[in-house]
Amino acid sequence: MATDRLSITLALLGLVATAPPATVAAAAAAGVPGSAAAEHSQPFTVQDLVRLERISEIAASPDGRRVAYTLRTTDMEANKGRTGIWLADTSTRTLRGTPVRRLTDLEANSNSAEWSADGRFIYYLSNRSGTTQVWRVTPGTGASIDAPGADALQVTNLPLDVGSFRVSPKGDRILVSVEVYLDCADLACTKQRLDAAAMSKASGVLHQELFVRHWDTWSDGRRAQLFAMSLDDVARGTPMNLSGGIGDVPSKPFGGREDYAISPDGTQVAFSVRAAAGEPWSTNFDIYVVAAGGGTPRNLTADNPAWDGQPAFSPDGSQLAYLAMDRPGFESDRFHLVLLNLKSGVKHPLTQNWDRSIASFAWVGDGKTLFATTDHLGQRPLWAIDAATGRAAAITGTGEVEAFSVGARKVFYAFSNLGSPADLYAVGFGGGAAKQLTHVNQAALARRKFGDYEQFNFAGWNNENVFGYVVKPPDFKRGQKYPVAFLVHGGPEGSFANSWNWRWNAQAFAGAGYGVVMIDFHGSTGYGQAFTDSIGGDWGGKPFEDLKLGLAAALEQYPWLDGDHVCALGGSYGGYMMNWIAGHDGIFDNRTMYYSTEELWFTEWENGGPEYRNPAAYAKHNPVDYVSKWKTPTLVIHGQLDYRVPDSQGLAVFTALQRQGIPSELLYFPNENHWVLKPADSIQWYDTVLAWMNRWIHQ
Repeated sequence: MATDRLSITLALLGLVATAPPATVAAAAAAGVPGSAAAEHSQPFTVQDLVRLERISEIAASPDGRRVAYTLRTTDMEANKGRTGIWLADTSTRTLRGTPVRRLTDLEANSNSAEWSADGRFIYYLSNRSGTTQVWRVTPGTGASIDAPGADALQVTNLPLDVGSFRVSPKGDRILVSVEVYLDCADLACTKQRLDAAAMSKASGVLHQELFVRHWDTWSDGRRAQLFAMSLDDVARGTPMNLSGGIGDVPSKPFGGREDYAISPDGTQVAFSVRAAAGEPWSTNFDIYVVAAGGGTPRNLTADNPAWDGQPAFSPDGSQLAYLAMDRPGFESDRFHLVLLNLKSGVKHPLTQNWDRSIASFAWVGDGKTLFATTDHLGQRPLWAIDAATGRAAAITGTGEVEAFSVGARKVFYAFSNLGSPADLYAVGFGGGAAKQLTHVNQAALARRKFGDYEQFNFAGWNNENVFGYVVKPPDFKRGQKYPVAFLVHGGPEGSFANSWNWRWNAQAFAGAGYGVVMIDFHGSTGYGQAFTDSIGGDWGGKPFEDLKLGLAAALEQYPWLDGDHVCALGGSYGGYMMNWIAGHDGIFDNRTMYYSTEELWFTEWENGGPEYRNPAAYAKHNPVDYVSKWKTPTLVIHGQLDYRVPDSQGLAVFTALQRQGIPSELLYFPNENHWVLKPADSIQWYDTVLAWMNRWIHQ
């Protein structure tokens, strides 16, 4: 097979051709999409991908009869997504199945639905007033049926955007997160300061501590804080800061209302926060509790210097469940579930002996069970966990549960797999047959062909069992050979798995005529913590061996894959692996990467400390010392707003390629971050990548 076919890079991404095939093959486990591809007219494309609707943020009503969810549609003309709140009524059936309808107006973006405890109202965030505020709608009869959002009531009217919120179970209080200057006495002060900065002719910003920038945003000195307000029909009174300036609540850049909770009696608020001092090199989040009416927050987890998050009161208010890691500084440590008795203060590590890392969880109404999601052998099922023993049992099958909400007798969840984007499903607490409630993309999917897919396993590094997936082109013909798109996931503690990926979509590559191969190499999640831990200090070792052995196993087991025409693609750590394959090394320059990225804890954990204390570890796998070995044609892709892997890394890769006369191109997005998100940019990304692949793969 060829060893110098193609390279494609995204983020810190450099890339290369595949290594020679190794020796082992493996047994396969089947996973096949539901529809018959032969009945459809055209293969799936990126044009289809960006136009599909996306379900998220599920919220079951207290009686479990109705489910609110966020649905994102694509406005191609405006080049952005638009979100609205929809309602599925599971208590009635029509000839078309479960009736669904939109609750919010068509012009504004609305999301984050939450039911009132009595089921009368749905609260949500919307920008229909010009800023993002909390609104309320009655999900019954009335104007909302014929004119979605017509009878909505604006609940908050703050001078700043509301980032997230929760309504007290008693209905008398609302919590809102707002970004403020901590030295301001009120929200109006922050607004005035922002307005003054916008009008100033001087543009410089003086920074006195890290983070100066995070993910895709430069710091302006504000902190996300949790405020409480009284609530009747609307929020009233002066917002009271409950989080006390300790740090950001929710955490940045991706935290949400899972970072805080209100007790069932409405008197206490628990929140997770990392102290502001030293946060770029710390993963020490703690759980605090404070009176809902205000007071001094009290640290409940000061004994654990690692991450404690996602606090959730038990239905009777006697316990606080939360997720905990054990090792400080390691963001990919195993999250296990802890139950804290709020009266005695005794902590019970409920799932300490279960070798899976919990991503999200929720209580059942009787307090005897918790539901949770975890990565598991290339899937992400929903689990029922016994609150007394910690025993866990999966209640969903192969595929990925992307989000869920617990109802009175069923769990409602968004479910996807490699063959289909997410729809809304319901399943009983004990598992069994699931019921599909929505078919949001049915018409679009029915017009397209999709490739069948399979999970397979093989003997990887040290002869240990490793899993992967292959996806066939939708026009697959027996006896024909197909070029290979070899996708390498990021993280590195992550997984492509049996899920619908909006950024690295296997069906989009399959639809372009490629056989897709994906390997969950050592370091991937869902195979036990030791498997994840094994990548530490060995980014270019075990994963590289797994990728070589996995590709060889796929080529041997699936002879329709053309081993002489292989292209490797990767983003983030996948891009690191592209540079590693190209020159047998890693990120373009580990040293400058350390000093320019933002979340220092990540690279410090992986390399045994800061670069200035352990320079040998950073030099061990450093492509800047090996660029003379590069020869593979490479497409480099980078976003200017990528502060996780700064664009200087991608520019350096392109410079190294160009200076040596290696065929190469640079696709640069001035308005994208570590991901490519805008619809038109996503189309351009795929078009450019596929054009590059087609140019070189068929030579």
